Amino acid sequence: MSTSILFRSSALAAAFGVVMAVSLAVPAQANEPFVLDETHADVGFRVSHFGLSDTLGRFNDVEGVVLIDRDNPAGSSVDVTIATASLDTNHGKRDEHLRGGDFFNVAEHPTITFKSTSVELTGTDTAKVTGDFTMLGVTKPVVLDVKLNALMPHPLPQMNGREVAGFSATTTIKRSEFGMDTFVPAIGDDVEVTLEVEALKQQ
Repeated sequence: MSTSILFRSSALAAAFGVVMAVSLAVPAQANEPFVLDETHADVGFRVSHFGLSDTLGRFNDVEGVVLIDRDNPAGSSVDVTIATASLDTNHGKRDEHLRGGDFFNVAEHPTITFKSTSVELTGTDTAKVTGDFTMLGVTKPVVLDVKLNALMPHPLPQMNGREVAGFSATTTIKRSEFGMDTFVPAIGDDVEVTLEVEALKQQ
């Protein structure tokens, strides 16, 4: 169950804030901190199971900070951490196996991290965000295709107009490149990662 999800990006989650630079309409300072809303930070993955079906999973514990420079997108950054023990494929025994030495080895590697290194705008609300992705003690560059869905005052009255940014991001990684090669190719080497996150401006 090659859940090499990445990220958090961090990523990986994560790296999405960088794209916020495209929301030019709101005047702001450089390096504005936006903190991931843990109730709306979803990092999911999909991997082939013997070519019969795809197994889906997610991580339930993700946190991170996006520093946004609206005037200079290249100066923005993201730093995301995923707790590997929070792995969830909706099957207890499988999750126990995935947390063990054949896969995520959470006892020795309790986190997956993503730290952005560059941002390339590809449209008015899209970007490629490259970063260092670390899993099982191995660090390699990963590129996230990111879409800025919205940057606006939060619509819930109790948030008192606090700014919130919403992002969608995707990438594909090869788990074997990070030393997770158990059952390849029966269990797919390519892992599709999807991220749906909201980040709240730090007050």
